[in-house]
This record gives sequence, C-alpha cells and structure tokens, in this order.
Amino acid sequence: MPGLNANDVYKRILAEMEKHIAGKQDTMELMIIALVANGHALLEGVPGVAKTTMTKALASTLQADFKRIQGTPDLEPKDIVGYTYIDADQSIKLNKGPVFTNLLLVDEMNRAPPKTMAALLESLEERQVTIAGNAIPLPRPFTAFATQNPLTIEGTEPIPKVLSDRFLMKIPVDYPSMEEEQEMLRIKETEEKIEVKKVTDTSGVLDLQAQAKLVQMPDDAAEYITRIVNATRKDIHAIMGGSPRADIAFMQAGKAKALLEGRDRVTKEDIKFLAKPVLSHRIAVRSTGGIGVHGIIDGILATLG
Repeated sequence: MPGLNANDVYKRILAEMEKHIAGKQDTMELMIIALVANGHALLEGVPGVAKTTMTKALASTLQADFKRIQGTPDLEPKDIVGYTYIDADQSIKLNKGPVFTNLLLVDEMNRAPPKTMAALLESLEERQVTIAGNAIPLPRPFTAFATQNPLTIEGTEPIPKVLSDRFLMKIPVDYPSMEEEQEMLRIKETEEKIEVKKVTDTSGVLDLQAQAKLVQMPDDAAEYITRIVNATRKDIHAIMGGSPRADIAFMQAGKAKALLEGRDRVTKEDIKFLAKPVLSHRIAVRSTGGIGVHGIIDGILATLG
C-alpha cells in the first residue's frame, strides 16, 4: 500500500476512534503521531479515563497484530518476552511472549515489579529480545503503548527514568468534561452495534513511517529544539534535564505531526505543541522546588518565545 495520503489516513483513523471515544482528540492525535514516528507512548491518568479503550480503538483501525499485557505485582520477565523449553522430543522450543506483535498494550505498567519493567528495555530500544543468548527481532512495525496510574495511586511503583526515557512521549489523560461524559454514555448504550472499519495495514504504517522521515527539519526548528532541551538542563528547579534522546524525540514526533497535517516541514508551533509530551517524563524536579514539571516547561517556552 505505497504512497498513502497521510492526512487522509490520519483523518480516517481519528474518525474511527471517535466511534468509541468521546472527546480526547489531542490525546488520540498524539497516539497516532507516536505510531507514525515509530515511537512508543506512555498514557498517564487515573483509572477509568479510557487509556486502554483508546489504545484498543487505535488497534481496531489497523490490520495488524495486537496483544495486551496486564501489569501485576507478580508479572515476570518471561511473561513479556517469552522463554525456551525442552519439548517431549528433547528439542529446544521457543515460546514467544506477547511482545512479539505490531501494537503492544502494557496496561498499568507501573504495577509491575521494576525487574519486569526493565525486561521491556531491549524491546523498546532495539526492537528485539534476547532469549537463551539469541537475539530475535520483533515484527515490523512495533509500537508499545503503556498505561500508568499516577504514583499516588496505591500499588504502583515509580517507572525508572532509564525506562521512561525510551518512550517517545508521555501523554496525560484527564477526566472528561460533563459534555464528554454524557456523550460517553450514549456511545456505551450502542457500543455493541458500533462497527469500526480498518483504515490501513502494517505495510501502510511502514509507508507512513518512511514518509515521515522525508519531512524537512528547517534550521530554525532544529535550533529551537536544542534551545528548549538545553534549557531543561539549566533550570534551577530541575535536577535532571532532557538527554539528547529528547532532541531526537522532538524531531521524530515533529516530522510525524507535520506529515499527518499535510505539510512537508516542521515548524516551531509543532515543537511547542509537543514540548510537554516529549519532555515531561524526562525531567526530574527538585522536591523543594515548589514547581512541577509542566511549570518548568511553560517557563522555558515563555522565555524562548
């Protein structure tokens, strides 16, 4: 399915997702951007605000393999990546874990033990897993969406920065407005009758990812990215700013956003729109700073213009 019209595909995916979701257009837009940018995304919000539903809705628009992992305190690495075993004929067999898929949902990831969360590192960064000393590539495309509850919710563990940094974006999922909640009830009333159409397949996703790489990054946009990321490292309220991986995330997400909106170059407005999703999980804030991570980012954007 070469040469897809990215803007048309984007609008059709959104339209199909909206059959299941009331509001949340910015959130769904960021999820599609992550997919086209060949990145992963964290969805953070309290239970019941449609984080899982949105991921399933996106998967339903794609002719692609979809698997789900439920984060629990007893989840083990083998439950994610798989394991080898000796068959009845004494041969070594491989039982592949759910990570071998195109679209992976890790539900309530921060309920899993840190050791198990670390098992995702190689999958997210290298698009492969190592089992019994053998490196096995994951299917292409491969995008992971992980949902997490705020750290004040009982039974959660902080996600290590080394793991969260592998996610292209962290996308906040807030409570719906009253109007959106009313629309949600109407959707739930007729949910069994809702037919979601497949918009594209894995070859289409790979085509969009290839197109995104060709979008131009003008010098002013590249400079703006580096100034923002550099400012996070110097902010007096932060003990850790964005790494060079943040610059790359801005570029990948910016190109995907421009492509999906029918443009051939990234703008400073794209970068401003992406600043909080790209940076919020990469900045560590001083506990005595009296300002949150979003306050730091807002201050940087206000200073840089």
